[in-house]
Amino acid sequence: MRAAVVRSFDHAPRYEEFPAPGPAEGRLPVEMVAAGLHPRVRSGASGTHYTSDGRLPLIPGVDGVGRLPDGHLVYFVADDEVPGTMAEHALVDPRRSVPLPAGADPVTIAAAVNPAMSSWVALRRRITFRAGQSVLVLGATGNAGRAAVQIARHLGAARIVAAGRDPRRLDLLPGLGATDVVSLAGDPDQDFARLGEAAADVDVVIDYTWGAPTERAVPAVLTRRADRSAPLAWIQIGSLAGPEITLPSAWLRAADLRFMGSGQGSVTARGIVAELPSLMAEITRGTVTADAVPVPLSQVEEAWTAPVEPGRRIVLTMTAG
Repeated sequence: MRAAVVRSFDHAPRYEEFPAPGPAEGRLPVEMVAAGLHPRVRSGASGTHYTSDGRLPLIPGVDGVGRLPDGHLVYFVADDEVPGTMAEHALVDPRRSVPLPAGADPVTIAAAVNPAMSSWVALRRRITFRAGQSVLVLGATGNAGRAAVQIARHLGAARIVAAGRDPRRLDLLPGLGATDVVSLAGDPDQDFARLGEAAADVDVVIDYTWGAPTERAVPAVLTRRADRSAPLAWIQIGSLAGPEITLPSAWLRAADLRFMGSGQGSVTARGIVAELPSLMAEITRGTVTADAVPVPLSQVEEAWTAPVEPGRRIVLTMTAG
């Protein structure tokens, strides 16, 4: 088969011949239709994701839409033990797959599910989120942050504070459900003072940044909180600004601050898959949107290195569509 193949963590995948996956117990063969080029895919292909085992060569891709032997289309999350999804053929564990809703566009599904899944699962599996609560999305101008704003609105959030660096994308977020927007592209002292004022009494933080923005956001929010004994769930999902923070221990004593992560391991694969039908239904309805850029698999090397306008998501397409 033809596939995107990583032979060095220092080079983009190349379009090459690669052995097709053979039969495996408990897995079904699929002809791939579409696979999204997500940040998670990039980190896996560079060997920097926390699940990477360092083995090469590898086929990147963690999810996608494929056609089963009976002709039905499914969205699935790939097992770690099998080749990735950026290939003409892949293997599917039926327990990690769901049928596409009627009328669903495979390219849109491949583009939207991965970034939207992070906040959808966080708000539905990591905490008990209730309509009327308020949310801060830290890193709201990325694809996942944009989806988080839409999902928080859909789940009934009364206030949604969206904070990020891209002014063009910030301007779009009120139309997607944000009640307050805060730019983090200027003077940090002024920016985080505004953030603290806007988000002082939120119930949940969905954090895609970590690093320095989180170090500043924690005291900015807590020092302005009217009732520090009110629970604040800080859900760490991404680390766009760095993998570590320095957290003074006093903040854990001075407020009911509850840090947790949401991702592979903190939520079971079964739990994630159980959320997919309802999430895909909302994507199909347009509740959660995605700006997908379809690119043929044969152009994977160029797509990997080409600049992409913020907010758009490259989706590699295969001949099986």
